[in-house]
Order: sequence, then C-alpha cells, then structure tokens
Amino acid sequence: MQRYFIVPEQFGEHSVMITGDDAHHISKVMRARVGEKFIVSDGASQEALVEITDIEASGVTAVIVERIALTQEPWLQVTVAQSLPKGDKMETVIQKCTEIGAVRFIPYISERTIVQYDAKKEAKRIERWGKIAKEAAEQAHRNRVPEVESTSTWKQMLARIASYDLVLFCYEKEEGLQLRDVVQPFIAGMDRNRAAQVLVMVGPEGGFTVQEMEAAESAGAKSVGLGRRILRTETAAMVGLTCLLYESGEMGGV
Repeated sequence: MQRYFIVPEQFGEHSVMITGDDAHHISKVMRARVGEKFIVSDGASQEALVEITDIEASGVTAVIVERIALTQEPWLQVTVAQSLPKGDKMETVIQKCTEIGAVRFIPYISERTIVQYDAKKEAKRIERWGKIAKEAAEQAHRNRVPEVESTSTWKQMLARIASYDLVLFCYEKEEGLQLRDVVQPFIAGMDRNRAAQVLVMVGPEGGFTVQEMEAAESAGAKSVGLGRRILRTETAAMVGLTCLLYESGEMGGV
C-alpha cells in the first residue's frame, strides 16, 4: 500500500490534509480517487491508514480509518558516516541504507576523499539526499525518514565518536577484529529497553590511512574488518549495516 510522510501539523484528530509534491503524486501520478486508501506517517509518533474524501487543487483530504502502531524501526539506531564518494554513489548509499534501516547519515571529508567539496552546493545537495531518503523510507514502509546531515570535517567526526554506544571503523586492512567479534558481545550486554546508538564509519574509494585508523581508535572507535574481500565504498556501508542488524535479530539473527 502506498505510504506518505507528512509533517505533524497535517495530522488532525480525525483527518489529514496533504499538500505539495505528495498531493500532486496522489492525484496526478497515482490518479487516486475518493474512497481510495493509503498510509500516512509524521515520521515520529503518528501513523495511520486513511481514506480519501476530497481532492482539490489545494491538496488532498483524507479521513483517518485506523491508527497504526509504529513497529518498523530497528532496536539498533545506526548512523552511517560515509566519506564523500565520487559521482552519485552517496545517493546509492542513502537509498539502500534507508531501506535496510539506517536512522541517520553523516557525509564527511577524510584524507583520501577525491570529491572537491563545494560549500555553495551544500544546501541543494542535502535537499536532494533528503528527498532520496524520504522516497526510500516510503518504499520500505519505514516509520521515520532518516536524517541527512550537512558535511562534516574529519576533526568533527572524531569529536562525535564519544557520543555513541559503539563506533565501528570499517578498515579494509584490519587483520584482527571482524565486525561480528565486536558486535556480538556488545549486543549481549545491551539493555534492550533503550535504543542503542551505533555509528558505522566508512572511508572513500581509496580507503582510510593508518593515521586515521589510529586517531579513530584513540577517540573510542573499534577498527573492524568486513571479511577477506575488498568492498567498494558504497558496498561497505550496506554490508556493515546489514550485518549489524542481522546480529541484533532484526533480520533473523540472534
């Protein structure tokens, strides 16, 4: 069933009012009619099955048929920190990792980042990435749209490590700890009555430097490998996130 994210103000006690691009999509793209049903969510605390009662140029009005419990979000609240990759790879990371279950994305610049960061284009780029996250969340029937933050510096990333319960530094040259070695005892020791905050750090096409790995570990991150094969930067983000959620039982793991 089609799903749309709306702002909390569009939720009434008994009905919702949908405007803008979503209203256009409902009326012009989907060619919906009065009586058809779909799901709306405010991305935080409200979700409902609604039925269209009126379609006007100003928007689509729908009555709330049933309130829906918010059960689609994982226990592990995983943030994906992705060093800016070339081309449209960041879009792929955001789209696929939103489908898998990431709750936040932090693009950042590391030593081997190839992309020339342009601050003037930042707002437009974040807007596009946010739209991709919204569309992916709707497709995957998420209860929330992941946040896409502005681009951070390497220094800023290091400063944020201490605020997470666990930080996994995905390092292709790691010959000791693998992701499972760290994640399994972490999950076993966590109180499932509260959401655990986990950060997955992925490097650019050229990977991380030894100095970056050492700095991240000194700040509290765990350097881990993702297996014996070398993964593309966009693949590493998806693999790391999927393995985390599997180990937590989200995908049939423990």
